[in-house]
Amino acid sequence: MKWFRPDPTPPAVGRMLPFGGEAPAPMQIGKTRFVWGTRTFVMGVINATPDSFSGDGIPDPAGAAARARAMVEAGADIIDIGAESTRPEFAPVDADDEWDRLSLVLGAVRRAVRGTPITVDTTKASVALRAINAGADAVNDVTGLQGDPDMAATVAKADVPVVIMHNQRGREFGGDVIEDIRNGLRRGIALAEMAGVPRDRIILDPGFGFGWGPVQNYNMLRRLGELRDLGRPLLIGTSRKSAIGYVVDRPAPQRVWGTAATVALSIQQGVDIVRVHDVEEMVQVVRVSDAVVRGVLP
Repeated sequence: MKWFRPDPTPPAVGRMLPFGGEAPAPMQIGKTRFVWGTRTFVMGVINATPDSFSGDGIPDPAGAAARARAMVEAGADIIDIGAESTRPEFAPVDADDEWDRLSLVLGAVRRAVRGTPITVDTTKASVALRAINAGADAVNDVTGLQGDPDMAATVAKADVPVVIMHNQRGREFGGDVIEDIRNGLRRGIALAEMAGVPRDRIILDPGFGFGWGPVQNYNMLRRLGELRDLGRPLLIGTSRKSAIGYVVDRPAPQRVWGTAATVALSIQQGVDIVRVHDVEEMVQVVRVSDAVVRGVLP
C-alpha cells in the first residue's frame, strides 16, 4: 500500500523543495520510479546474519520472506538485505561465506515481494554481482566504493543504482563533521563516475554511527541538510544505533521511539530515504513528518 499523495502533483524535474534547492531527477530502482522530493521513502532492513547489532538477524529464508512481506504491507518502499555484520568490531566473512548466507534469503525475499526494489548491503564486488544476477536491484556499500577496487566497475557494468556511504572508521577527524562527510562522499562519487556510473544513479548516505561518537552523530543530524548541496538523494540509517542508546539508555530492540525522533528530524532536514528496522512504527512517523514538512497528505 502506498500511503502518500503529493498535493498538488509536482513536476518530476526541477521541483523546489521546502528546505531549499531543487529535487534531484527521478531514479528507476527495479520496477519502481522514485520521484525525489515528493515524499520520504522507507527502506526496511533484513539482516541475514546471526551477529546483527540490533538483534534481528534472520538467517532462514522463510523467516526473512515473511519479514519482508510484512514490511511491504506496512509501507516499506525498498528492502535492504545484508549478510555480513557492519557493527563496530564485527567479524569479517569471506565472499563465499557471505554469499552462502545471502543467496537463499535473497531468493526467498525476491519471490515474496516481486515488485518491491531490493538493495544488497555488501562491500564485496563478487557478492554484489551474484546478488544482482539473483534479483537485487541496487547495491548499498558502506565503504563508499572504497573497500573493494572492483566494486565501482561492477556497479557500472550492471547498470544499477548504488548507495555510497561515508565511513569514518579508521579516519582522522578533521574538526568539522559535515566537511569530513562531504569530502568522503565526493571521493565515492568520483570513483563511481570514473568507472562509468552515471551521477543520476547515485544515492548518498552520511554514515550515521560509522566511526563517530555521540556528539558527532547528533551534530551530523543537526546539519544534515547541508549535504543537499551535493545534488543527490540522501539516505540516513539511524535505526536502533548506539548513539540513540547513549541518550535513552536502552538496548537496541528497545530504541524504537529514540529512532522515531531521529527519523522525524532527518525528514525536517530533507532526507529522501530512511533505513529502519521497525517499519510499521516508522511509516507512521514518516507520514506525519511529511505532512508537516512537505505538505503531503493521504
